[in-house]
Amino acid sequence: MNRFDERVAVITGASRGIGLAIAQRLVDEGARVCVTARKPEALIEAVRVLGGEGHAIGIAGRADDTDHQSDVVAQTIATFGRLDVLVNNTGINPAYGPLTELDDGVARKIMDVNVLSALGWVRAARRSGFGDAGGASIVNVASIAGLLPSPGIAYYGVSKSALIGLTAQLALELSPSVRVNAVAPAVVKTRFAAALYEGREAEAAAQYPLKRLGEPEDIASAVAFLASDDAAWITGQTLLIDGGVSLRSGH
Repeated sequence: MNRFDERVAVITGASRGIGLAIAQRLVDEGARVCVTARKPEALIEAVRVLGGEGHAIGIAGRADDTDHQSDVVAQTIATFGRLDVLVNNTGINPAYGPLTELDDGVARKIMDVNVLSALGWVRAARRSGFGDAGGASIVNVASIAGLLPSPGIAYYGVSKSALIGLTAQLALELSPSVRVNAVAPAVVKTRFAAALYEGREAEAAAQYPLKRLGEPEDIASAVAFLASDDAAWITGQTLLIDGGVSLRSGH
């Protein structure tokens, strides 16, 4: 398939894991992409994996830095001539434990990066003319933790609930020129989620009706669908990608 021929995407948090898998899927389907992350060295390798110059550029910076957001959008358009797809994939979870013991500063940082920065990227894209000609798409990477209680990572879940709400609000505000949807993965085998399964993967996978944990490519395929014209009549929705685990009571 070449659903993204002549289209250009920005994917945040894309030097590895789910973000890089999304970038690879879009490139495989004809897109040119800009990938962002904090570490320049990791981005250099990501761009190489994605096919190098002509297929991808990488720009390092903090996802919640508004200057970085504007610079990425400007450089993407200067390099590739346009911007059609924005994937807000960046997320952090520097806290584990009960909500009642959560440091206020940590809570604010989680919300700034996981929610407010997503809005910032949308603002930067819109200022550049993103969506003015119609056909633009935004996909936010949320989490099953935003839909179901998640002991230990509860405030991460709160932030992802907020991101899901932001998705619906933006979908209404930006229609009909920009579609906005989200995906909500369960546990995916990445470095970010390693603490949730490392050393006990078989036990963790046994809880899933499909008997395995997610792979980054599972999420990338769903994001590619929502970003493409195959989903042209879908906006404001959150697609749960969970191997069936939410079917089990108490999960």
